[in-house]
Amino acid sequence: MTEEANGFRKIVYLSFPPEVSNRPVVCNLALLFNLSFNILKADISPRHEGSLTLELAGREVDYHKGISYLKQNGVKITPASQKIFRDEDLCMHCGLCTSLCPTKALSVNLDNRLVEFDVERCSACGLCTRVCPVRAMIVDMNENDLR
Repeated sequence: MTEEANGFRKIVYLSFPPEVSNRPVVCNLALLFNLSFNILKADISPRHEGSLTLELAGREVDYHKGISYLKQNGVKITPASQKIFRDEDLCMHCGLCTSLCPTKALSVNLDNRLVEFDVERCSACGLCTRVCPVRAMIVDMNENDLR
């Protein structure tokens, strides 16, 4: 894919029911819709329910077609940005979270020394929640994460 065709990027959280978790629906995003994907996090439960955090890249029109395809195949899609939150009142802008953030969604603004959170870059990996001394970063857990 050319860089122009690859210009649209989105991080999504996918939930697979057992009857879908053994089918190549993610692979078909590349084959049928010319989307590239980067698996950021994957999990499958003993009941064969799956969850996957993906970064999808390609043309925006192909992205929307791919998302429709996933939905038609029983996959629940949630933007990763809806899986993580920052409590602005609690955050003391210490910057500890920035050292672990793999997508650089958390960074220190050098002009004002405040931690900035770019929710669109966030993969909801949860690493920031482990080091935040005041628990300002919160990851919304789903039922698969609790097993």
